[in-house]
Amino acid sequence: MSDEAAAFVPGHVTGFFSAHPDDDPAVAGSRGAGVTLSHGVEVRVVRGGIDETGDGEAAVTLNGEPIDVAPVEAVRNALGASDARVVAETPLPLGAGFGVSGAMALGTAYAVNAVYERKRSENALVELAHVAEVEAGTGLGDVVAQARGGLPIRLDPGAPAHGRMDGIPATPRVEYRSFGSVSTEAVLSGDTSTLTAAGERALSDLRDEPTVDRLVELSRRFASEADLLTDRVADAVSAVREAGGDASMAMLGDTVFAFGDDLSAAGYDPEVCSVYPTGATLRPPGIGRVSGPASE
Repeated sequence: MSDEAAAFVPGHVTGFFSAHPDDDPAVAGSRGAGVTLSHGVEVRVVRGGIDETGDGEAAVTLNGEPIDVAPVEAVRNALGASDARVVAETPLPLGAGFGVSGAMALGTAYAVNAVYERKRSENALVELAHVAEVEAGTGLGDVVAQARGGLPIRLDPGAPAHGRMDGIPATPRVEYRSFGSVSTEAVLSGDTSTLTAAGERALSDLRDEPTVDRLVELSRRFASEADLLTDRVADAVSAVREAGGDASMAMLGDTVFAFGDDLSAAGYDPEVCSVYPTGATLRPPGIGRVSGPASE
């Protein structure tokens, strides 16, 4: 038994969604569609890596800095790994619509399961991380999308045992530019009826025409109908459309995303990656850092 294990979880941009609360957090969640990214989160778990007296290494770090991430703490506790140190690294900004907290929770679940030999199945680990996100109010559908990979379409809310998934069969280049954060908890704790109605319309239309171009178009329409569009994203979307392309907002973040070179063609200097074709993976022992497919 090794004293540490690592996992890679792709980032996830939600294009649109509808919120579906439930007393059972495994059943609660969202329907919608999005994009998993080759830019993701590396999560390393070290058994016995923290001093339970509170001295020494921080229990959880992100890019070298101590951080409190409620879903990660919930996963550690649920798997009986209170002495586990979680070390996460990512090029993605936190709170900007990339599913970083969900990725950290899912990566922690995969790695703790390996190090502590908890013998849970993939679906069980995905459910555990999904429940942790729902209960923390930090996400409704990122975890199940990150477990699947590709361009996931969430047909039903909830963890894998409760929801069907589909996807768009494509792996386009992705460009994004983040201007800042949006509070997921603030949006999800408010009245989501208008948002949900817009998300349901978008999902119905995407199922009729499941293509990359349609995904961006419907995401842009959803952001407007749900009154989520930030000023800086709105300006970027307008510039991209004037240049002959299309773009939308990452839900929920002050972030614009597009496929191909649509942001570059509009004069922006975006981050570039690709769709990550597979979901979260445990890193094989002895293998170096996991990276996604080539971004160009």
